[in-house]
Amino acid sequence: MLAWPPPTTTFLSQTYLNHSHATESLTHAVLASLSLTVFLHWRRLVLLRPESLCLNILPRVMADKADGKDQALETNGGHDGDQEPQHTHIELLPSDVAHNHSSAPLVNSSGWDGKLRMPPRHAVLTNPEILSDPEYSDPEAPPVDEIEADEDLLDDYSTDTEDIDLVHLRISSIPALKLERFPSVKRICLRQNAITSIALPENWGEALEELDLYDNLISHLKGLENLKNLTNLDLSFNKIKHIKNVNHLQKLTQLYFVQNRISRIENLEGLTSLTEIELGANRIREIENLEPLHQLQELWLGKNKITEIKNLSTLKNLRLLDLKSNRLTSITGLEDLTNLEELYVSHNAITEITPSTFANNSKVRVLDISNNQIAHLENISHLKDLEEMWASSNRLADFREVERELADKKNLETVYFEMNPLQLSAPAVYRNKVRLALPQVKQIDATFVRV
Repeated sequence: MLAWPPPTTTFLSQTYLNHSHATESLTHAVLASLSLTVFLHWRRLVLLRPESLCLNILPRVMADKADGKDQALETNGGHDGDQEPQHTHIELLPSDVAHNHSSAPLVNSSGWDGKLRMPPRHAVLTNPEILSDPEYSDPEAPPVDEIEADEDLLDDYSTDTEDIDLVHLRISSIPALKLERFPSVKRICLRQNAITSIALPENWGEALEELDLYDNLISHLKGLENLKNLTNLDLSFNKIKHIKNVNHLQKLTQLYFVQNRISRIENLEGLTSLTEIELGANRIREIENLEPLHQLQELWLGKNKITEIKNLSTLKNLRLLDLKSNRLTSITGLEDLTNLEELYVSHNAITEITPSTFANNSKVRVLDISNNQIAHLENISHLKDLEEMWASSNRLADFREVERELADKKNLETVYFEMNPLQLSAPAVYRNKVRLALPQVKQIDATFVRV
């Protein structure tokens, strides 16, 4: 019967314990090397007399011996301290290697076969409080006054530059940019920053023509007093609730307030040069106060809470009207829009197209009535210039109506009729039927027609 533990194991373990206060630079690699030496000697004994040894002893002995020093190494980074130690884990995994002897595999009840594995080490921050401690001082950090300020973002711009573009740079203060250094600038783009107010330099900005403050944190419209030559203003994706302090911008032609918190269209009567205004994705319930804007060509009011199309009779030059995703139940109020070319009224609750709906809108090229409750395609046969017809997700069921209303439209290239009964009832032959009814089209739904 062999004695346990083997002499070499006893010697090495005792040696390690006798030097527990040795140099603090002892690494885990050394420990692993000692463990491997012990294991090789012990395994040689096991192969000779496996039945005489307890396979559960070595892992426990090895782990116990390694505990003390490893705790100090991991917790203190190689230095003694008062921090509470963490335990070192030794993982013993089963082996897939077959043994070349007749005895049973050397596997105990836990699945261990004698192979010693050390798990990877992970760094542990013992004093995480420094991350949030305002009084913590790093001697290697530069003084506060050496950290780059916002104006340094413009160091590469010449003073006579006409275009400044600073996108997604976490800028929070316009004054910190010291824009007064650039008297000739015509376009400024400060998109996707953290600006809360339009604080432009005093007596500056007369040359500015375009100001883009898309996607910031602006809640009040102030600071635009000197921008008399401004033609393009984009304040989309901010927190603006009221349209104010823009009425003096008489040269403004394009104005964007998409995705704000605006509930009323107001204070725009002085913007007589305006040709395009976007007020989509707000909280507007009524179309109002647009009568003085005679030059307006594009009006975007999608994704609001509008229930009726009205107060547009003075907008004789209106070419595009977008009212998708509102609360419309009918299409009315278009009789004076004789120059209308594009109409978007998808995602509403419209049920029909009446004879008067497009009676005076013969120039319409693009008509989007998708996602409504329209059951019959009718009263659009006079729209001779129609190029695109979007009517998906309605209640259209008769191909004869499609042919009657659209077959003679020579410029018609794109039609969308998917998700209607005429497509859902016979999807296999749907495209062929559309092609037979409308041989001039080049695109059916999202797919181009093969020639």
